[in-house]
Amino acid sequence: APARASMLTGQDIWRLEEAANLWGDFPAKFKVFTQLLEESGYLVGHEGKGWGPGDWEASGRTENPAGNKFYSFEEFYNEKERGQPFFYWFSSRDPHRPFKTGGWEKGNIDIDKMEVPPYLPDTEDVRKDMGDYYAEIESFDRDVASYLQLLKEMGQLDNTLVLICSDNGWQMPRGLANLYDFGTRLPFVVYMPERYKGGRVIEDFVSLNDVAPTFLELAGVEVPEEMNARSFVNILESEKQGQVDDTRNFMVTARERHAWARKNGVGYGARSYRTKDYLYIRNYNPDYWPAGDPPLFGDVDAHMLQYPSPTKMYLLKNREQEGVKELFELGFGKRPAEELYDLNKDPYQMNNVAYSEEYKAVKEELATTLTNYLIEQEDPRETGAPMKWINAPYYAEKDKYPEPSQESIQELGLEEEYSLVDE
Repeated sequence: APARASMLTGQDIWRLEEAANLWGDFPAKFKVFTQLLEESGYLVGHEGKGWGPGDWEASGRTENPAGNKFYSFEEFYNEKERGQPFFYWFSSRDPHRPFKTGGWEKGNIDIDKMEVPPYLPDTEDVRKDMGDYYAEIESFDRDVASYLQLLKEMGQLDNTLVLICSDNGWQMPRGLANLYDFGTRLPFVVYMPERYKGGRVIEDFVSLNDVAPTFLELAGVEVPEEMNARSFVNILESEKQGQVDDTRNFMVTARERHAWARKNGVGYGARSYRTKDYLYIRNYNPDYWPAGDPPLFGDVDAHMLQYPSPTKMYLLKNREQEGVKELFELGFGKRPAEELYDLNKDPYQMNNVAYSEEYKAVKEELATTLTNYLIEQEDPRETGAPMKWINAPYYAEKDKYPEPSQESIQELGLEEEYSLVDE
């Protein structure tokens, strides 16, 4: 939800008040590019989640920030007037846990040929879990193909910019809801071969936040001053590959409250500064559990252990085993106030060198640069302004009283129900 709010507003999550959270609301005062396109004459609609999960009505909005809801592209397209420009957001559920068990078999995915990242245990359970994830990606790919075919049949393929992306990394330990690459680095494809030279791999840092000003510039709509993201139209129009815009040499990411995973819904504030060579992370709450309070560790899916999540289950069951214990700590253990990773030596970000004398100067430079950026971009974490996402409503009441599945109760010795609220 925070990533989608940033994409819609062209602003960082710390500027969006309650919209910095999952299962929160989306204050109506924040302009979204879909609304601006609609006001300029575009037919706008979405299919699937759009913005969410959360309660967009709670803040007075009259429709999902992604636009009017439709159940198919055909239904949407039938409302288009002759010559009217359109924006359509197909918001797929794939890939998302719970994955379809055995999907790797049906998809003929060879789990023996997969590369298991070293921060996960290389076991058959994990490989099957990854295979099921890849199968859902293939399902999404088929959906994309069907939409491209519809555009072709309607004579609009050459005249439509297609953007394909995710809103977060995969739902594995150190993935979704973390500021490591596995939670923040996303697939991102822009396709309009009749207008922009294709077949290029771009190495510039581009954020989902940049989508809003990009679409507005392409549509000839004025970009509001409050959007602190940057259009990447200049990259699209270039014929270069590799690094196109030298000023796009870093990325700042953020997290606040994800699932209701700690007592009374306490979040986990963190910011990161990513360059080509280093990843620096600042954890504002090092005394909290980043993966959620034990024993459920609810910021790692399945957040209440209510449905199958084989990789998480394996790590929880075998957390004391030699070779697994270290990986469990990486995924579920508490983290220091600062983390620094040398990406050339440690691409999987497993060796924190923030407290190494060798990297002292690098850390200080990155930390100072991040602080200055956050102050400039009005982050309450650094300016002292009110953090309106703290103690903000959470609109999924059942999450506050987790009920693990019978399998996880038996395998891990859990209770039938937990309360994450002080009674």
